[in-house]
Amino acid sequence: MAPPPKLHGRAFYNSIGSPKHVLAPMVDQSEFAWRLLTRSFLPADLRTSILAYSPMLHAKMFADSPKYRAAHFEALKEDGEAYLDGNPAFDRPLIVQFCANDPECLLEAAKQVQGYCDAVDLNLGCPQGIAKRGRYGAFLQEDWGTIHRLIRKLHEELEIPVTAKMRVLDTRERTLEYARMILDAGASIITVHGRQREQKGHYTGLADWSVLRYLRDQLPAETVMFANGNILQYGDIESCLEATGVDGVMSAEGNLYDPSIFAAPPPTGDEGREYWRGKDGKGGYRADAVLRRYMDIIHQHVMGREPPERAPLFMPSDSSATTIAAPPAADGGLAKSNGHSPPEGEDEEEQRPAKRQKLSTSPDDQTNATSPILSRKAQKKLELKAAKAQKQSNSQQHARPEKVMNPNLIAMQAHCFHILRPLVSKHHNVRDTLARCKAGDIEAYERVLTLTEEAVKEGLLAYEKDPTAFENLAEEAPGLGEGNDASEVVESSDEAVRRCRRPYWVCQPYVRPLPKEALEKGSVQLSKKERRKLEVEAEEARKAGVVPGGEVAEVAREVREEVTAKEEAVATEDNVRGVGHAVEQPAEMQVPRQGMVCG
Repeated sequence: MAPPPKLHGRAFYNSIGSPKHVLAPMVDQSEFAWRLLTRSFLPADLRTSILAYSPMLHAKMFADSPKYRAAHFEALKEDGEAYLDGNPAFDRPLIVQFCANDPECLLEAAKQVQGYCDAVDLNLGCPQGIAKRGRYGAFLQEDWGTIHRLIRKLHEELEIPVTAKMRVLDTRERTLEYARMILDAGASIITVHGRQREQKGHYTGLADWSVLRYLRDQLPAETVMFANGNILQYGDIESCLEATGVDGVMSAEGNLYDPSIFAAPPPTGDEGREYWRGKDGKGGYRADAVLRRYMDIIHQHVMGREPPERAPLFMPSDSSATTIAAPPAADGGLAKSNGHSPPEGEDEEEQRPAKRQKLSTSPDDQTNATSPILSRKAQKKLELKAAKAQKQSNSQQHARPEKVMNPNLIAMQAHCFHILRPLVSKHHNVRDTLARCKAGDIEAYERVLTLTEEAVKEGLLAYEKDPTAFENLAEEAPGLGEGNDASEVVESSDEAVRRCRRPYWVCQPYVRPLPKEALEKGSVQLSKKERRKLEVEAEEARKAGVVPGGEVAEVAREVREEVTAKEEAVATEDNVRGVGHAVEQPAEMQVPRQGMVCG
């Protein structure tokens, strides 16, 4: 049977449901379990409205190494039945992303997945050092010939469409040329990250939506375009759609800290136990609720077993709300009282203390007249048996555990730290327990969940007692207030903090400080080259009578004195040389606080 005709551009976009919400490709972070968790916050019939990308995969390794393929893309079970990645029942639509610089390797890798996804994406946006060393991602953006060949190869020889994710360049005109080249090569969709390659880490800054609007207006109407950058909350998605005119909005970091970012908040009164809404109307999904969902997905889909039976999430209105639970016990007793099953392999009989043995080989017992007297031969035999058992136990303890390769298990610790970021800053026992978790140790993560539920319970009870202690959190950031004008707020992350901050038991975005703020706080240091460049720019601005922020201002005092001195020199020819030496220059040029490029 011949394959269906290959769709392209907007025809392809319409065929997958014209999704407006897009889960970004994230290295080791947008794996199957996380994609399923993100979609789980929507009703079952709407989950296909989220287009998801796989983590970035290395094309050459994927093409050459069966072991790499098996570890990073689990599409089929051994019997050929659909398994996790790309499963039509719950993991579509899906685009698999590769990084590459060799067209043949990219094609070979793409052919391995074309039957289990809807399209293949070329990564042209990764700004990390490893991409620079490997010459892929954003470090291909100067080599347009290679990019064109990579995309054209897939467009002509692959059975499914090819897409591309790019970053903006130094000018909007150059970015437009770049986008046109990618589309001409055969890309069905382009995703544009509104930051330049240099904007990463403390220099991340803000994405420039105006460049995306410019591209949208200049490119043909049939071009399918996604926007990426500045998405912190659900409401930002609609704001981005309106500001840029794009077809869909992609979220990366915003989704990591709040996987429910694509779901509209429930109506007031319909929050249930998972969603918390404060008396001020602001709210979000509870951290313990999100962690439960995540753990249940790991149990059911990754481990292939039923999740533990769990009691309903705590609500302050419950009859037991006045009782604070005791710290978790090592034997799993608290876990059972909170609706968790005891650790696997430990039933009630195993948790009971063992009966005292009739025979004992300890020296103390041997001197006890009530203890049986063993012959030397029997005692030696018992000692040898005990030594052998101890040796085997030590060997098992020090044996290197089998390395976990499943990406869904490897990603768990990082995901939990993202979900619990505000909570672990206050509850260090949760932080420390999570830090000790090893990949694949599901019982350890269940203990983290138990501690998280207790921390959330404590917070909810404290809120009921004194709501004002938590609802004033958003007011701690200065934002637009006394002493701050609108331009200062634009250059500050304070307003975003005011808008997004919630009590610690609620999943919420991480607001990065802007580069100017990071410099002022000492989080980053300028290189000698960067400092010298800023000094030169500031000196030129000072002489021109322009403040570093770019606003025309009164001529600086030093320049004014210089002009006055020169006028006096012209009037009195005898003092020309003296005045020339009298003009003072600042001893040290300070890094300007205003006008610094954010990102």
